[in-house]
Order: sequence, then structure tokens, then C-alpha cells
Amino acid sequence: MSLKFFDKLSQNFIELLNDKDDYNVIIEFKNEEKSFTAHSNILKYQSSYFRRELENIHPNENNIKTITISSISAQNFEIILKYIYGGIVNLENVETRFIFDLMLVTNEFKLEELNNELETHLIDTKASWLKTHFSFVYRTIFSKNNFKKLEYFCNNIVVKYPNLIFNADDFNFTSLPESALISLLERDDLQMKELMKSEIQLGLTKKILDELLWDEINQHLLYPERPVKSIVLPSRAVLVTELPPREPFSTIISALRAAEISTWIDHKKTIYSTTDIPYKFELILRGSRDGFDPQTFWNICHGHVSTVLVAKVKATDEIFGGYNPLAWDNSKTIGNKWMETEDSFIFSLKNGNIQNSILSRVKNPQCAIFNVYKSDQNGYGPQFGYDFHMRSYNSNNFTLDNDCYCRHFDGDYYKNPIRTTPKNNFSIVNYEVFKIVRKY
Repeated sequence: MSLKFFDKLSQNFIELLNDKDDYNVIIEFKNEEKSFTAHSNILKYQSSYFRRELENIHPNENNIKTITISSISAQNFEIILKYIYGGIVNLENVETRFIFDLMLVTNEFKLEELNNELETHLIDTKASWLKTHFSFVYRTIFSKNNFKKLEYFCNNIVVKYPNLIFNADDFNFTSLPESALISLLERDDLQMKELMKSEIQLGLTKKILDELLWDEINQHLLYPERPVKSIVLPSRAVLVTELPPREPFSTIISALRAAEISTWIDHKKTIYSTTDIPYKFELILRGSRDGFDPQTFWNICHGHVSTVLVAKVKATDEIFGGYNPLAWDNSKTIGNKWMETEDSFIFSLKNGNIQNSILSRVKNPQCAIFNVYKSDQNGYGPQFGYDFHMRSYNSNNFTLDNDCYCRHFDGDYYKNPIRTTPKNNFSIVNYEVFKIVRKY
């Protein structure tokens, strides 16, 4: 008989993580002040990634090794570190995108057990989110090539609805990971016409096709009656299916307005064309779908870096918004709530009676973005200086009590007023938050 006391062991190791006396590793993050202390023996036995990193780092005079991480935030890494020490990951009250990103991180740090559990959790409980963000999920998992369960899940969808990939706005064969393309071509139930030479030349190369088969394809186009020696699978069985119409990426802004916002992010003078936008606007929150209470904003947007918020005003159809290059943080209980950045801006967009868009860049970087205390998050939402603020202190619903506002204090915080009417306060009919991801 063996007695097992894993809960106590887990708690002891968590306490060891919090003990700052005997560490011999410091983990730092690029462009962040926060750091963690850890123990090399635990790190290298839990993760082959850390074993490799620690072997290549020379200790300082105090026999301490420093690892610098640039691929993830300190906030996300803290969850990973607690798992390494205590074997516990709390997924309650976190959004699905956070779980997906966490899975990618566990893959990078070679935490196979957790990676496998997160992959299974997404498929079993978050299938609707995976389908809604299908193009993004598909490209991501095949570029990593370590998510076999998700690959199988996605390919089962693509064989029935190939237009999810092949008719996506940002699709071309060269952008599709080779492993993804091969895995699809191996399926005999893929619901699309056989690839012709012109399509093959877009993305398939001689590295993918057997050399003899490649030559015979060219010969067959010239001499259709000539027999083919290579093994060729029969034509795919075609099912009669209809792909539901694709929803627009936004219910508030058009691709033209997205191009305009992208131009402001990059400090360009000439507006990008709608076919040359260098960013993807990945929807993470929509009021009409997720709710209009301020707490929902903090729950969903917490931890997201580089986001654009847009809100449509009730009755006037004005569109206001702001860009936050930093991460929203819902964990503040004490201390300074302002975030400092020189890259944030607020804006109003050309729409309805609004003749021209207005851009207002931050003037006081020390008071650019305001993270609300936990105790106030049920009434106060995102805030850019004192110039653009979404709040609903009475009804806890941005659409009801005219508590959102655009104000201007002679350029103390942001340079220009973004609302030209004398009215300050308003309610909204909808709002959206997008994570801005560079395509290239």
C-alpha cells in the first residue's frame, strides 16, 4: 500500500516559490519591470525548455542565473510558474482566448501534460469559440505543428466547409502551413473540386508532390488520353452542404475605418488601403454578444495587449474609440492605477453626420490609461486620461444611463477634443474591443 499526499506537496512547493531566500534563478521579461525568482532544479526537471536555457547561461558572482523572456507577458508566465511548482491552473472566469494563448505558451515551454489538457479542454468545452475564430486557430495550430487533437478537430470542419480557409480574405496558398495543406490533401472527403494546374502553381511545389507525379500532371494537361503511371486517388466524394454566410468582422466599423486606425497605430500620413492593412482586428468583446456591464469588460479584456475599443453612441451614431498598446489589468487593489505610454490615442470616426475623423494622441503619457480598482469595476469601464471614459455607475449597463463621456481639459491629457458637440455624456448602442495583431 502507498500513501499519497499530493495536495500537501503541492502547497509546500507553492510556498517554496514564494520564499525569496534560497532561489538561484531570476526570470525577467523584455520591456517589463516585473521579475520572478525560482529554483533551477525544479525548472529543469519540469521543463526541457528551461533545462536547455539554464545549461547555456553563466551564473553571476552570487551563483544566480538570469533568464530573459520576450515571447509572453509576466502576467501569463506567473500562471505557468505556479503550475510548474504546484501543478495547479485555475481556468474559472477566464476568457477562451486566454486559454488558447496559454496553450501556446505551454507548448513553447515544453509542458506536455498541461498542453495536452488545455487542448482537450478547448475541444470539449469551447468548440463554438474555435469555430468562430476558425481561420486564426487553423493557421496557428498548424504553424506550431504540435496540436494533433486540434488539427484533427479543425480538419473535420474544413473537409465539410473548405471555404472557411480557402475563401478567407487573408488566404493564399503560400501563407498556409505546408503541414496543413498536406493533411487536407490526404483526406478523400474534402468537399472541393480537384486542384487544377493553375491552383497548384499558387502554393504546391515539387517538394510536396512526387517528381514523377509532377511531370505527369503537366503531360496530362497536354495529352489527356495518355495513361498515368503514378498512383492517383479517385475523385473526392462530394456532399451537398452550404456554408453559413460569414459575419462581418465588426458591426460598428468598416474595413476602411480599420485601415484608418491602422494608419494611426503606425504613425503614417497616408491611409492604408483596405487590401493592405498590416493588422488583423481580432474581436475579443462585443457588447451585444457578451453584455454591457463594466465588469464584463474587465473580465474579458484583462491581460490583452494592443487593443482598440470602438463604441457607437445612442441616437447620434457617433463612433468614439481608443487605442491601448499596453495590457488591461483588472487586478488592482491598491497602488497607482495609471499606465504610462506615449503610443495611446483616442478618436472619433467619420460616420453619419460626422464629416471627418478626429485623431487625438496622448499629451500626458503618465496619465494615458486608467486601470480601475477591483472595487469599482462594476461601474467603471475603460478610461483614456479624462478625455474618453465608458462608465455606468448607476445601472451597470453602458446602454442605459448616459454616464459615458468625452471631455477635454485644454489638452492636459490628450491633445484634441474628439467630440465637437457641447454635450459631454452619452449612452451607447454597442461597443467592441479588438486585439490588434500584426500580419507581417
